[in-house]
Amino acid sequence: MAATTSRTLELLSLLQSHRHWSARELVDRLGVSDRTLRRDVDRLRELGYGIESARGSAGGYRLEAGTGLPPLLLSDDEGVAIAVGLRSQATAGLRGAEHTTLSALAKIEQVLPPALRRRIEALQSHAAVGAGGPGSGRSGRPTPEVDSELLGLLALGCRDSERLRFTYTDAAGEASARVVEPYRLVPVARRWYLLAWDRQREDWRTFRLDRMSDVFPTRVRFEPRPMGDDDARARVEAAVRWRDRSVKATVVAEMPQADLVEHLGWYGRDVVAVDADHCAWPLEADSVENLSMALMWMPRGVRYRVEGPPELLDFLAMQAERFAEASARG
Repeated sequence: MAATTSRTLELLSLLQSHRHWSARELVDRLGVSDRTLRRDVDRLRELGYGIESARGSAGGYRLEAGTGLPPLLLSDDEGVAIAVGLRSQATAGLRGAEHTTLSALAKIEQVLPPALRRRIEALQSHAAVGAGGPGSGRSGRPTPEVDSELLGLLALGCRDSERLRFTYTDAAGEASARVVEPYRLVPVARRWYLLAWDRQREDWRTFRLDRMSDVFPTRVRFEPRPMGDDDARARVEAAVRWRDRSVKATVVAEMPQADLVEHLGWYGRDVVAVDADHCAWPLEADSVENLSMALMWMPRGVRYRVEGPPELLDFLAMQAERFAEASARG
């Protein structure tokens, strides 16, 4: 009986995650016969789920949208995401819907396991969400994906004052081992950042979550350093603004995107295609001198132009004259 119930719930989960399944796909996924599949579908219908079926070579099953709302099967990450969203909405105060928001939150949290409740509470209390949060970025670039499990792990480290060890890859592609005392998670310009005290550097540091890997809780507790939430957000935003003030340019090259990416390797991860024969390479540095050094990586014989601020273009023109004079023969 337990195996039958487990299999039926797995079938429901599959139907909720996909618009249409063929009968053959479901039989292969569940490892059952066609007859057993039909019985499991009938069990779900008896529980109030509307399931459409179609015959023929393109036939199969789909979960139809009904007039009622039958029970939903949620993964751990889905349950955490919904609960955190409802908590944030309840705190913000959805006008005219305060009661329904709190009611839905109570129903979800009532059935969550203790471990998931801890993740939710840590995220809610140690993630500073504000106007600069995800969705407020100015660029059209896709937002780097952040693993929800990593987000929960870091939030627990902040809440429990537990040192963390991880590998961090900086903007230049250099990886280093870090041991930090985590304080706050702050979303700014469509990215998540961890504000932490870096024990090797003996100073506050801001880490982008999508550049962190191999995060390991050390089980070593620390005494949190005094800092308010507003100061934490201001420190992270200042670090992000410093990058915004750096020199930016775009190199438009007369070569296919794939060829330039292959030539640059890791440093060409942001190269985008303009058309079949041209691509654009965005660059950023803290000075015109350092940015111009990247142009030395362009393949020989490839024509390109630089689009950037006047001070950069003037610097490149001046350097071109100096190179010409330095290389003049006789």
